[in-house]
Amino acid sequence: MTNSIEDIDQGEVILVIGSNTTENHPVIGMRIRRAVRQKGVKLIVADPRKIDLAHEAHIYLPIRPGTDIALVNAMMHVILKEGLHDQAFIDEHTEGFEDLRRVVEKYTPEYAAEITGVKAEDIIAAARMYGSAGRAAIVYCMGITQHTKGTDNVKSLANLALICGNIGKPGSGINPLRGQNNVQGACDMGGLPATYPGYQPVNNPDVKKKFEAAWGVKLSDKVGLTVVEMGHAALDGRVKAMYVMGENPALSDPDLHHLQEAFKKLDLLIVQDIFFNDTCRYAHVVLPSASFAEKDGTFTNTERRVQRVRRALDPPGEARDDWWIISQVASRLGYPMSYESAEEIFEEIRKVTPQYAGITYKRIEKCGIQWPCPSEDHPGTPILHVGKIARGRGLLTPIEYRPPVEQPDSEFPFVLTTGRNYYHYHTGTMTRRSRVSNYYVPEPYLEMNPYDAEEMGISDGEVVKVMSRRGEIAVKVKISDRVKRGEVFSTFHFSEAAANILTIAELDPVAKIPEFKVTAVRIEKA
Repeated sequence: MTNSIEDIDQGEVILVIGSNTTENHPVIGMRIRRAVRQKGVKLIVADPRKIDLAHEAHIYLPIRPGTDIALVNAMMHVILKEGLHDQAFIDEHTEGFEDLRRVVEKYTPEYAAEITGVKAEDIIAAARMYGSAGRAAIVYCMGITQHTKGTDNVKSLANLALICGNIGKPGSGINPLRGQNNVQGACDMGGLPATYPGYQPVNNPDVKKKFEAAWGVKLSDKVGLTVVEMGHAALDGRVKAMYVMGENPALSDPDLHHLQEAFKKLDLLIVQDIFFNDTCRYAHVVLPSASFAEKDGTFTNTERRVQRVRRALDPPGEARDDWWIISQVASRLGYPMSYESAEEIFEEIRKVTPQYAGITYKRIEKCGIQWPCPSEDHPGTPILHVGKIARGRGLLTPIEYRPPVEQPDSEFPFVLTTGRNYYHYHTGTMTRRSRVSNYYVPEPYLEMNPYDAEEMGISDGEVVKVMSRRGEIAVKVKISDRVKRGEVFSTFHFSEAAANILTIAELDPVAKIPEFKVTAVRIEKA
């Protein structure tokens, strides 16, 4: 997030796009709801499903899955045509404006309405509401990123914020909500194929030398593989072994049949997790790790806040801290790691990661600090880009709409989009062990529009077959007007009806994110 959770209600408008915030990030969802109800903040919601926040919204845009760029381009078209943009901010803080203007010129509301399924008058109203606000925040999640054009989706939102000057002040900004509690921290620490800790490029010679000196070992300058690419590489023999930690790709990755075959070809699969999950079934070695309540360290949340985590319980049985397990494996492979504590590791992090340099355990004992924090006398950074864009000038990127890889046709006439619900979390490794969660959502379901269900003679609770070009599942139908005609929705929490058997493994060319949100499917009575 460029901004902080606590200032999300300090603007005049919030645009929530591709985020079912109240179910997936309920604390932030509650703050948005309170901003609307108690502070008079205007809310725009763009989502294929009529999520809970849509009922709170002043404007709801029921967008077709995968058409976000056309919508945002049309909003910018209106903003520029009506002079609602911040020309002074554009001139002083951005580059590429004229190229952007030329591209969005053709995206009239009427043109975009044909692509997105959103009425032209609603696009105009949303553009005016966002463009006329002195401060407006954009909140998005995986409904924006999990597409073959996810990177372009994010750049489009950045374009929208920049042309209106909604960067570097409270109640504004671009605010991605990370999918899990420490996804931000994992990325910060180099859990990406192209960067070392602090987003320092692996192919930069100076960065490479820096980390070789810090770690006392020769390092590669080659960019690695993303998780989906690892599956492809295992299947064709380029990858012989995998070490999976805190992840359940046997249920969370797209085109699961393809991935399961890849696992079977590995010479070695190690899985390290707190519970025995679906991926463990393919593992040669399973290492039991400690849960959040059983270990010490830090988590970095979605607003870049580094926070202490303290052990409340001893790990059960042979379970150990993740850092301890990694140290033991590394030492037995010939690279001694002699760390004694999580704090010792954090001190190393500070030395090699500029954004964390000023953060110490003592400073975050009572309250976390938001990076960048370059020195111990620095207070942290609640809002990014204040007064100046970090790269010097914000880059406005002209982007054309491209349709999703799969389109509905006569053979597969429905569009499936996937996501989470309030009671379960990701692949259910933890939540499906909860009696309360299972009481409210005990089994998988497929949301289907009442008109589609009636037309096909399908009743609520009936089991149907859902088929794509990659596989099929059997699942109960939940008739709901949350989804539009021609669209269906399912969660990916349940292995007995794994939605990711159906999804496509086509990737965004930059971020390598799969297209989870648009899959062409056929539905038949079981």
